Amino acid sequence: MANGGPQLIALDVDGTLLETGSPISERVAAAVRAAVAAGAHVVVTTGRTVLTTRSVLSELGLVEGHALCSNGAVHVDVAKGQPLTVQEFDPAPAVLALRALIPEMIFAVEKVGVGYWATGVSPGEYSLGDYLLVDHSALSSEPTPRLNGWWPQGSLAEMLLLLRELRVPGASWVHGEFGPWLSVSRQGVSKGWALERLRLALDVPSDATLAIGDGYNDREMLRWAAHSVAMANAPAEVRELADEVTGTVHDDGVATVLERWFRS
Repeated sequence: MANGGPQLIALDVDGTLLETGSPISERVAAAVRAAVAAGAHVVVTTGRTVLTTRSVLSELGLVEGHALCSNGAVHVDVAKGQPLTVQEFDPAPAVLALRALIPEMIFAVEKVGVGYWATGVSPGEYSLGDYLLVDHSALSSEPTPRLNGWWPQGSLAEMLLLLRELRVPGASWVHGEFGPWLSVSRQGVSKGWALERLRLALDVPSDATLAIGDGYNDREMLRWAAHSVAMANAPAEVRELADEVTGTVHDDGVATVLERWFRS
């Protein structure tokens, strides 16, 4: 790039580009558009589903390129609005192992582009798409890119103690920041894993990568990037991983970083 800026920019959504439930600020959107106009690959890289990511792409004015949803398990063609690849796994062993540890846990499996199948009602990004209540047998009957678990009677600290005993061959998991929930995916699939596959496909030098995030599911992405940035509102463990810490989502921290190279 003529300005020497990053060529592949990975941006988390909730807590990074926007506060959940609020629109993206005009300053952040303008900084993203300026990066795209300069020729950078801006990749929305999120734990959100395809359905709930589409509104973010629209707000940013992204009409082509790539997005990585479901913590890297679903690679989306932005122009078509449809998945290019989906990394699925069998959720049954994880459901059995988690039920043995936490019998009260409520589960939901993602049905890409459709919604969720779930064993109960739980908080989360379920405002778009179907939400079908099923039993544990039906829930575990088909491959999925992601299994979510929520423990309504527990706390995050209690859940983490129990999860020290969790062993599920072929699967890996990440927990949330603020409550007793976790997300399980195929072993090795993460935002960082998906971004490296994309970087190679786009032939972008590894030293021309930038990632900005705020959550535990951003840790692999921050390790992957040549330059990693954590939001000031990120947990301490996430901030410690990053090369620098920018302002909070309320302070347009993403724009503060991108405006070093890109001006609208």
